[in-house]
Amino acid sequence: MASIVIIGAGLTGISTAYHLEQYGITDYKMFEKENEPGGLCRSVMQDGFTFDFTGHLLHVGDAYLRNLIEKLIGFDQFNTIQRRSFIYSQETFTPYPYQINLHGLPPETIVACIKGYLERPSIKEPQTFRDWVLASFGAGFGSHFFFPYQEKIFAYPIDKLTASWTSKFVPSTSLEQILYGALSNQGDTAVGYNAQFFYPKQGGIYAWVKAFAHALKQPIYTGMAVKKIDMKTKEILFENGHTEPYDILVNTMPLDTFLHRLKEPSNSTLHSALNYLKCNQVINFNVGVDHLISEKHWIYYPEEQYPFYRLGFPHNFASSMAPAGCSSLYGEFSHINQSPEWIANTLDRSLKKVKQLFNISDENILTQVIMQIPHAYVIFDQWRDANLPRIHAHLNQHAIYSIGRYGAWKYASMQDAVLDGKEMVETITGKHYETIPHALNHIHESAELPR
Repeated sequence: MASIVIIGAGLTGISTAYHLEQYGITDYKMFEKENEPGGLCRSVMQDGFTFDFTGHLLHVGDAYLRNLIEKLIGFDQFNTIQRRSFIYSQETFTPYPYQINLHGLPPETIVACIKGYLERPSIKEPQTFRDWVLASFGAGFGSHFFFPYQEKIFAYPIDKLTASWTSKFVPSTSLEQILYGALSNQGDTAVGYNAQFFYPKQGGIYAWVKAFAHALKQPIYTGMAVKKIDMKTKEILFENGHTEPYDILVNTMPLDTFLHRLKEPSNSTLHSALNYLKCNQVINFNVGVDHLISEKHWIYYPEEQYPFYRLGFPHNFASSMAPAGCSSLYGEFSHINQSPEWIANTLDRSLKKVKQLFNISDENILTQVIMQIPHAYVIFDQWRDANLPRIHAHLNQHAIYSIGRYGAWKYASMQDAVLDGKEMVETITGKHYETIPHALNHIHESAELPR
């Protein structure tokens, strides 16, 4: 038996384990259902190409994370990259973000966006994403970019999306910025959280996550899929028949999946969550091409004629992602519980459109990898915003902590995942100092993580 059990060896789980060990706590076990750690921060190598599970770029704005990465792997193992991202609409490339880069679009579009910004309604506390866009940017920006793009990426009506996720991930604007960006090409200015990013020189995004996992002293138990969690007896039953007791449980598997596995019949909010927690699914298609097709990093496609919402070019992240003289391309489209026939049809349409856009023939394609991501973007709706704190509070009362992008049921970056693990350990050492003395008996109550 381990005092602390971690479910899931993605980035958040690995970070939790690492920071436990920094406190000198080794009385834990971490279980992962896949045959290797990493979660969605993994890479696939095929025919000389490396493909990630969609675009995973490392944004580092936190000093602690920067020091941790330098300690674990060193920034000399990364490329430091200034973003080259664009929106393609009305047969025009405009640099990201759209709201400050209107130059080159049709005059009527520019006028509609500026007029809409000047006439935007005053909505004190916008409840929906649509109202937040109208209040922040106006109807022109909404109709030409925000509304169609967000509906594509979430595969969910924007009138039912809340605005609770927007402040961190959507850059704001001003009339001055809009006018400058309409009158001249401002280029891809350093606006937004992803203006600069880091990417491993070798091995895809998994390279640094693997280095993080290798820094652990304790083993990671892979191929261990959870079948049932008994909250009363504090035991986890795995698909292979293994049973693991725990004192404290840290969950990083998707919250909806976790609640399906949880034996807790008395709580109505948890039962409701099984029907009301929503997320979409993403199909990630990857193509290796025998010539260079783009110098961009990624492109957003808001218009309906394009089945995908984004295309990216990993060979521009690191030269090791594709053989010399070749290109790697990834694309993504979202859906919520669509049929296999719909998925196959949309994938076929997507690949045909990519070939048209970049003048690629079947003979140019050297390899292809299709990845299905069953949990992609969490749906921020009113039920989630109202009930999620109660779900976590109930679990916390039973020494269960559900964290990370999918465990906490939120939108988060890799930086957030690492910091979630660190903060979880701080919570454990603060709340459970007396309950697990065999793990913490040598640590003073005022102990802090090494800086």
